[in-house]
Amino acid sequence: MSGIIASRGRIDPEQGERMLDRLVHRGPDGSGSAVVGESWLGHRWLAIVEDSQQPIRSEAAGLTLIADGEVYNAAELRDACGDVAFATRDTVETALHLYATSGPEAFAEMDGQFALVTAGDDGRFVAARDPFGLKPLFWARRDRQTLFASELSAYDEDWMPLAEFFPPGHYWTPQEGLVRFAYAVPDAPAMATPFERPEEEGDPIPEEILERVRKELEEAAEQQMMGNAPIGAFLSGGLDSSVIAALAARWCEQCGQRLKTFAVGFEGAPDLAAARVVASHLGTDHYEKTYTADEALEVLPEVVLALENFDPSLVRSSVSNYIVAELAAQHVKVVLCGEGADEIFGGYHYLKEFDSEEALHAELVRGIEGGHNGGFQRVDRTTMIHSLQARMPFMARDNIALGFAIPAAWKLASDVMPEKHVLREAFQGWLPHDILSRKKAQFGEGSGAVDVLQERMTESVTEEELQRERDVVAPPLRTREELAYYRIFAEHFPGAQAEKVVGRFVTA
Repeated sequence: MSGIIASRGRIDPEQGERMLDRLVHRGPDGSGSAVVGESWLGHRWLAIVEDSQQPIRSEAAGLTLIADGEVYNAAELRDACGDVAFATRDTVETALHLYATSGPEAFAEMDGQFALVTAGDDGRFVAARDPFGLKPLFWARRDRQTLFASELSAYDEDWMPLAEFFPPGHYWTPQEGLVRFAYAVPDAPAMATPFERPEEEGDPIPEEILERVRKELEEAAEQQMMGNAPIGAFLSGGLDSSVIAALAARWCEQCGQRLKTFAVGFEGAPDLAAARVVASHLGTDHYEKTYTADEALEVLPEVVLALENFDPSLVRSSVSNYIVAELAAQHVKVVLCGEGADEIFGGYHYLKEFDSEEALHAELVRGIEGGHNGGFQRVDRTTMIHSLQARMPFMARDNIALGFAIPAAWKLASDVMPEKHVLREAFQGWLPHDILSRKKAQFGEGSGAVDVLQERMTESVTEEELQRERDVVAPPLRTREELAYYRIFAEHFPGAQAEKVVGRFVTA
């Protein structure tokens, strides 16, 4: 994990180093840079594996790579890289050799989370981002220079208005422009023979589906336990984080280790109580922190800056993420989390409004495709601000393909069928019944942060101020609370075009 900066065109190393210094939290263990032809590449690294320094150079190919992220199937892809000697143990080096042998379309073979730039002595240049947008990447263009950065905060003030999200699943070259190399949700089903649909509401889920769900998640969790840095897991006590903790704890036990788990909340918060139950059941080394309303409000400006967003729902849930990441970073360098389960298996409350299989499937696809500037952005920013790497087993490529091959009819929630019924049934016996049947709560809700943040921030802005200032962005600001967050954002990201760098949920 790391922070990357790249400039294509007019080379200004001082500008690159200045931007790189603003990403020290993403890579506190060192930095490196290189001039390659008409390009400047800069990197800050977080030491998860030995020999992870970048830029990574292939003298044989005349190529240099900088990348943020992990390629979880790197070992499987080595044969496709040809007869080359790998210079590091960093999994992202796979991308360098794949590009050298097969071109940028080969990035579609990589299962992981990544944002990368490769430049060649012969003028070749490519930037790419994983299909889900799990790793951040921005770009800005002016005159003959194109600037890439892991975070909006890296840009100088005069470049801030030009910055935009780099689209997930795309690569860019000066010759071809933007080209899509992969979609978040594959068109082809995960199995040659489709899974059967329920004949009636309440039908038992076929064991074939449940076995496949368990198998894919087990493999994803095991694959993401890679590296020689200490690994833990966020544990809110909800279904998603508890399933991931159970998988990770089993892997640790087989290796003669004990998993470390982390939970935060107000005193008496339901998340804390539920997390203790799960931690006791799994036998983890459990760490928890209680915080007060004043402490939540105190870190709020830092959360907005780290998040680079002002959407109320995202900010509220990010406060708890920020505090639990700060706790975890004192003990480990890597955490697993349950992000992605709601988008795959249909966990959000509003999805109960959908009674059509086709409509629900389309909405779940939309959720996965939009996660790069929503929930996935929250996970990345609130962990990396504390130099902590987060991994998301639910978002493994094969698990996504499987999840969307399961007919959406099995995911329709009702009074008879709870949300994420497939996931609950797949892990019967792995967790206490009360945890498997626990209803969905947003992270900030279960930890106790939502009400106090909403109330205090709403009180800080008058209705007259909202009416006067609501049109400073498009679409307009919706609530007094959102305006309060926007003011913090605008002060620290002057001139940033919100519609190009901020994702916002439908409801505030």
